[in-house]
Amino acid sequence: MIKKLSAVGNSLGLIIERPILELLDITKDTSLEVTTDGEALIIRPVKLNKKERLRESTKRMMAAHDKTLRKLAK
Repeated sequence: MIKKLSAVGNSLGLIIERPILELLDITKDTSLEVTTDGEALIIRPVKLNKKERLRESTKRMMAAHDKTLRKLAK
């Protein structure tokens, strides 16, 4: 896949298509590590440890089911 950079303010940005984001489980809130080997740009999601992954998963579940959880708590 060949891509071109897009202007974003005074910077340049790379648009990543949804299928690639879904494949790598990347959302707008995912922290990305950007490195280079001197010839290529390497972008990868930051891997969270088990405790951090559980915390993030719980936040997403609670946000998605907030109303239902509040009803069950009554």
